[in-house]
Amino acid sequence: MHPRRPEGFDGLGYRGGGREEPGPGARPFGSASELGHWVTSPPDIPGSRNLYWGEKTPPYGAGTPQGAAGFNEEPNFGAGGPGAEQLNRFAGFGIGLASLFTENVLAHPCIVLRRQCQVNYHARNYHLTPFTIVNIMYSINKTQGPRALWKGMGSTFIVQGISLGTEGIISEFTPLPRELSHKWNLRQIGGHLLLKGLTHVVAMPFYSASLIETVQSEIIRDNPGILDCVKEGIGRVVGMGVPHSKRLLPLMVLTLPTALHGVLHYVISSIVQKLVLFVLKKDDSHNLPAESSTSVQSMLDAYFPELIASFAASLCADVMLYPLETVLHRLHIQGTRTIIDNTDLGYEVLPINTQYEGMRDCINTIKREEGMLGFYKGFGAVIVQYTLHVAVLQLTKIIYSTLLQNVS
Repeated sequence: MHPRRPEGFDGLGYRGGGREEPGPGARPFGSASELGHWVTSPPDIPGSRNLYWGEKTPPYGAGTPQGAAGFNEEPNFGAGGPGAEQLNRFAGFGIGLASLFTENVLAHPCIVLRRQCQVNYHARNYHLTPFTIVNIMYSINKTQGPRALWKGMGSTFIVQGISLGTEGIISEFTPLPRELSHKWNLRQIGGHLLLKGLTHVVAMPFYSASLIETVQSEIIRDNPGILDCVKEGIGRVVGMGVPHSKRLLPLMVLTLPTALHGVLHYVISSIVQKLVLFVLKKDDSHNLPAESSTSVQSMLDAYFPELIASFAASLCADVMLYPLETVLHRLHIQGTRTIIDNTDLGYEVLPINTQYEGMRDCINTIKREEGMLGFYKGFGAVIVQYTLHVAVLQLTKIIYSTLLQNVS
């Protein structure tokens, strides 16, 4: 039975002036050079297969040995069969998902306790070590249930979405660059940092609403809706919604500390991430893998340096900016009539009745009344948070190593 095809069908799309009919002595394609004459490469789409602007996809079979990875191709982690290839394909996704889960879900109780300790100027116990933090987390969980440790988690995702959307819209309608090119200059860096600062300023009222949901005690807290963070943020801008006290600071007073904290956090994390990646890649270049290296080691070398660099960047930025974050949270929470948990006992509530006039007055008051360690209240929660992060990364590494070894 012969296949049905139109008379004018040109097969594989020969790029010639006319259609050539195979003669009696014609032979099938037998070499890569003949096949490359007939097969056309797909058009290059910027952003596909990790192509950078101006780069072209190499022609079929050119410049890359058979079985080796090209410049923009994913590395081949070894011939372990279809199962190993499929596992390698989703290894990066799974490892990244585990890191994302740790940062935003598993670490959220630490963020809740950390913020409550920062805004609690009544506290006698500063919780500078992880041992006291774990003890107070157990007490709150025992008296209020596990829900008290995960409160406000939905609003944190909303704030992150608003920040990403704002950054995209501003970069689309303004000349401010969202990403730095390889040939950056001071003007481009200034525009990029300005974009980051504007993004934090736009998300500022929603961040205040999310902060209130995070530190508000579960004992007197109603069940909030998913979009209450958005409603409260808009109400903060237009001056409507939940009534506040006269000590509520205007948004203009909060603009400088909010933008300063956001930009400094981005700058510090970016610098640390670049330095860590440079050191890790330099070490990898001195320790080139042998021919007998397994697909396990190739996968770990490909995915884990990025996660380690991101972890170190976040840790350094959080530690260095912790005093500024304490001041920022106290200014945001002032005048909102928020009642928090007693972080000394774990079973009582306390009102927030501060009267700071601004950023400078807040710094001087904390230094005078609580000492220099007052800026680091709740620092033990940071230690617990990043200890959990390290544990999850190490556990994920062990699981993927075991799976790949079994498959291969």
